[in-house]
Amino acid sequence: MSDTEHLSHIRHSLAHLLAAAVLELYPETKLTLGPAIDTGFYYDMDFKTPPSETELLKIENKMREILKTWKTFEGQEVTPAEAREKFAGNPYKLELIDGIEEKGEKITLYTSGTFTDLCRGGHTDDAKEMRSAGWKLDRIAGAYWRGDEKNKMLTRIYGLAFETKEALEEYEKMRVEAEKRDHRKLGKELEIFTFDDEVGQGLPLWLPNGTIIIDEIEKLAREQETARGYSRVRTPHIANEALYLRSGHLPYYKESMYPAMEGEGTNYYLKAMNCPHHHKIFAAVPKSYRDMPVRYTEYGTCYRHEKSGELFGLMRVRSMQMNDAHIYCTEEQFFDEFKSVIGLYLEYFKIFGIEKYAMRLSKHSKEKLGQKYINEPELWIKTEDMVRKSLTDLKVPFVEAEDEAAFYGPKIDVQVWSAIGREFTLATNQVDFAIPARFNLTYVDKAGVSQTPLCIHRAPLSTHERLIGFLIEHYAGAFPLWLSPVQVKILPVGEKFMEYAKTVHEALTTAGIRSELDESNETLGKKVRGAKVEKVPYWIVVGEKEETGKTVTLESRAGSKDTFSVEQAVTHLQAEIKNKK
Repeated sequence: MSDTEHLSHIRHSLAHLLAAAVLELYPETKLTLGPAIDTGFYYDMDFKTPPSETELLKIENKMREILKTWKTFEGQEVTPAEAREKFAGNPYKLELIDGIEEKGEKITLYTSGTFTDLCRGGHTDDAKEMRSAGWKLDRIAGAYWRGDEKNKMLTRIYGLAFETKEALEEYEKMRVEAEKRDHRKLGKELEIFTFDDEVGQGLPLWLPNGTIIIDEIEKLAREQETARGYSRVRTPHIANEALYLRSGHLPYYKESMYPAMEGEGTNYYLKAMNCPHHHKIFAAVPKSYRDMPVRYTEYGTCYRHEKSGELFGLMRVRSMQMNDAHIYCTEEQFFDEFKSVIGLYLEYFKIFGIEKYAMRLSKHSKEKLGQKYINEPELWIKTEDMVRKSLTDLKVPFVEAEDEAAFYGPKIDVQVWSAIGREFTLATNQVDFAIPARFNLTYVDKAGVSQTPLCIHRAPLSTHERLIGFLIEHYAGAFPLWLSPVQVKILPVGEKFMEYAKTVHEALTTAGIRSELDESNETLGKKVRGAKVEKVPYWIVVGEKEETGKTVTLESRAGSKDTFSVEQAVTHLQAEIKNKK
């Protein structure tokens, strides 16, 4: 058993313990589900009167009291009738039992101490591990039964759990720092983005500062993609439903798409993904083997009707600008193309200072070929081997997951960790050897025979929304010089030095440096504090000494302080911007 699986078993066991404690303190409560999660566990419950946050300590103390009597978990397989008798007064458990029976799966109950629950298993073998682990109850939230807004709102109690008390303390310290870096809080303070109910939930509005960041990221993408032979394209924000029927997104992804708009007897949908449009662009002009590979890239805006309860700042939105690209290649070209895509990820990680990352290779299941996966067994194995080899050659850390691929090919999910160790899902790469045939995409090979290309879907910079949300937290709002909305603030010591300050400001602006002149009547100390609060990378103090010597004093938020001529300051700043330090 892996360390991750072992910890998951401890966390799941603690969810049982939470349920046992709640039933002792609030015996009229109806239990539903209690899984392990990445930071601990939770249990959803239907209370007669939901407890308040102040009652969490009471529940936690009861858990610790009960835990003294627990030794292990004992499993028992029962019939559907026996299970229904056990949970006769609990409609949630009865619904779960019906679902298990319909699937033809076995029904098991697990008991520890005097508490028994409906459960598939996955517990610690020794309750001592629960006592030595670091855990505590964390918070209370609302949650719809089975995540459906049409169902009853339940009470969800969250707990934190790690293998040791020291690991729990470390996580709590990281979380305090994460709260300071919360992209929603800093995004408002630094005037990067906003949301407005009259515009709509999950539809971000980018303020001037945020738009500058977007422009710089797009500029970076254009530079990197142009150097790698990509061609830029543009596609509309809506499309005829026939396009999404051909691609297979309707009806399978219809719930994630905005409702159809009827026009002239035809249904149109807001674009939820760029790939069908790119396929049409590929098909617009005949291709031969000499044209291959073809690489189309677009920062295409997509719209997805996410559930309102799942929206979260920039991380989960309904409107997103995606760093999308589709690479059409021959089977012989696939390995080099995929390796190049992974290399581009590594280049971006270096630029943004992302030191910890991992990739998850999701593979097919041979037992489900022709059902869940396209029935091309040899191509599956060959493609997965090439993806694996590209990751191995580049020494990229990765894990493999069985039976998690897309219908049309293997995929890679990219995980990154911020400067304080918070994990984020950045993007997904997908290999596609099914959809090109559905769109009748072809090229003519050397023998004059029509062939169907493979397609690689990739979005290494994710969406503007998710990437910028991550970067705000990664940098704690203190963006590097090249990405900072305001790169330099000019701070005149007093009104009589304003004209020289304007000359410096104009020189920087002319050189393409984003400069801002502080024309307020505040003291120099207050101006400097303001620059620090705004997390500006540099500020230039202009006083009598600087005006007389035609120099500037360039100070950084990192603590450096140097005197330059205006021309030297411009050269210094331009070099740092170019190098993206």
